Amino acid sequence: MAHSAAKPSTISAVRPELTASVAIPCRYFDAGVCRSCSLLDVAYDDQLAGKQARVHELIDGFGAIEWLTPVASDVAGFRTKAKLVIGGTTDSPTLGILDAQQHGVDLEGCPIVTPAIREALPALASFITTARLVPYDIPARRGELKYLIVTANARGELMLRFVLRSTESVGRIRKHLPALRDGLPQLRVATVNLLPEHKAVLEGEEELWLTEQRALELPLGDVELQLLPRSFVQTNESIAARLYETAAVWAEGLAPASVWDLYCGVGGFALHLASRSLRSGDAASRNDRVQVTGIELSEDAVASATMAAASARLDADFIAADATQWALAQVSAPDLVVVNPPRRGIGAELAGWLEKSGVRHVLYSSCNAESLARDLAAMPTLRPVRAQIFDMFPHTAHFETLVLLERSFWYQ
Repeated sequence: MAHSAAKPSTISAVRPELTASVAIPCRYFDAGVCRSCSLLDVAYDDQLAGKQARVHELIDGFGAIEWLTPVASDVAGFRTKAKLVIGGTTDSPTLGILDAQQHGVDLEGCPIVTPAIREALPALASFITTARLVPYDIPARRGELKYLIVTANARGELMLRFVLRSTESVGRIRKHLPALRDGLPQLRVATVNLLPEHKAVLEGEEELWLTEQRALELPLGDVELQLLPRSFVQTNESIAARLYETAAVWAEGLAPASVWDLYCGVGGFALHLASRSLRSGDAASRNDRVQVTGIELSEDAVASATMAAASARLDADFIAADATQWALAQVSAPDLVVVNPPRRGIGAELAGWLEKSGVRHVLYSSCNAESLARDLAAMPTLRPVRAQIFDMFPHTAHFETLVLLERSFWYQ
């Protein structure tokens, strides 16, 4: 069903004080209505050089580091998850963000979103009209539909989540969902997430299933992850695949018999490590199983990782627990620890435990070079020996850094 009224105009003339997009063309950036990609006015090679310079500045002082060539991203169409604020009206919804006055800004043509999602957005906008879903008006605190969260995999298959204030609209969504699936045959998983509170969070605690299939398959190289709706996944799938594979290759050279993956999420690192032969030596020893254990606070993420391990028959166990508290409670340490913390880093307590643990090697995947530097300072006998940037977030100041730490017992 087409919209019965034209969408509100969200692209105006470029204001003279604003810089224009350079890395890729973006009419939203040029009009000043969306500046989420804050570095779009910087050529991509210069973006990458700036990120490299920043991480060198922060961590080169911790050791003699072998720096590998940064892994560059595609500059457009790389984002495989879209968190769309719904604004406007039922007959003329906007899918995108809110402006300073909390009015909807439509971003259906956003150039960084993967084509699989971008091509689905007109059908989703029409579905809002067809199912008579009322966009949530933040200033007035009325309406039902707050967000659409759409995730795509490398095959172009989709997971769709309707974030609603209540169950008032669920019946209409269920009624019209078959027609939506006819128009979007790539839609595999659909849910309703209930977020009744008026607060700045993306989702609530309750998920209602609309489809029989509950997890979206995420093929990443030789491993296929399973994504349940409330699990975190990297939004740049191709760079994530390179990151996980690189970590597995580096770990293979260390020949660990046991590995902990702390903050394991849906199992990206753990499953890639488990899928490779990590022992060195003769052919028989290389075929031995490596004991891989993943620790993650999110029960949904642990369920996702467990499903993927079972499906692939990989020898990896996953436990829902706080990474720091779980590590501190163990009586012995593994040969290798992988940490992939949120932006705040692993923190003083876990860093202190790692420093005293006797662990020979740590693979640290950091999305925040500042917290990485703080954590390295708290682990003086674990010296960075190899590092590489993975540009997970083009056109922003953010990036991922993978660092191999090696125990130096002679550090003074």
